[in-house]
Amino acid sequence: MSKLTVIIPTFNEEHYIDGALYSVKFADEIIVIDSFSKDKTVDIAKSHNCKVIQRQFDNFSNQKNHALQFATTEWILFLDADERITYELQKEIEDAMNTGKHTAYKLHFPHFFMNRFMYHHHNDVTRLVKREQCHFEGSVHEKLIVEGSVGKLKSKVLHYTYKGLEHNLKKKDHYAWFQAEQMQAKNKKTSYIQLFFKPTYRFFHEYIIKRGFLDGVPGFAVASINAYGVFSRYAKLMLLQKGLK
Repeated sequence: MSKLTVIIPTFNEEHYIDGALYSVKFADEIIVIDSFSKDKTVDIAKSHNCKVIQRQFDNFSNQKNHALQFATTEWILFLDADERITYELQKEIEDAMNTGKHTAYKLHFPHFFMNRFMYHHHNDVTRLVKREQCHFEGSVHEKLIVEGSVGKLKSKVLHYTYKGLEHNLKKKDHYAWFQAEQMQAKNKKTSYIQLFFKPTYRFFHEYIIKRGFLDGVPGFAVASINAYGVFSRYAKLMLLQKGLK
């Protein structure tokens, strides 16, 4: 039987981490890589007999690559504190590891907002992978680099990604600074035309092309928030260009 390590990055996740840990009790090892939380996150993790590692946060890739050094099993599952593995997905994960058909597997993430799952706002993300054939690159939206083939599991991850309108807007603004600084470092420029068309296209793509309108009011809200995130990124890049940060 193949063995599994679950890696969960955290920072002030006391309201979510308990549920995540319960959902992966089937794992052989759980590593919580914490960015010096100021709440009860670490205490809750320790109560589950997890391996807790604390590291000052610099970027998401370095955080997860650091945690990988402490894993001891062949397979790794990366999970966030606001995500839950269902029993059906657990069985799929175990079957995938034991058959070894692929080096890694994508998991399906429908988003949860306004007390409902939105099946037209979702992501398929590589999260299950053989430890020795992966690493992360990128500072903000980290990318898992895999050496080998990637399959896809069918069962859904329960993802409580949206924690309220105010939280989402703050999160978008926070990430926007990272993204704008990365773009500036690559000598990318922006203009008022991009400032208008980039957010407009993001809303159109999510609400119309991806059929977010079928998710009702939550679908409209999420498409609007994501469009605002794009606007914030390019507005901040413009501020950096003008030396106004």
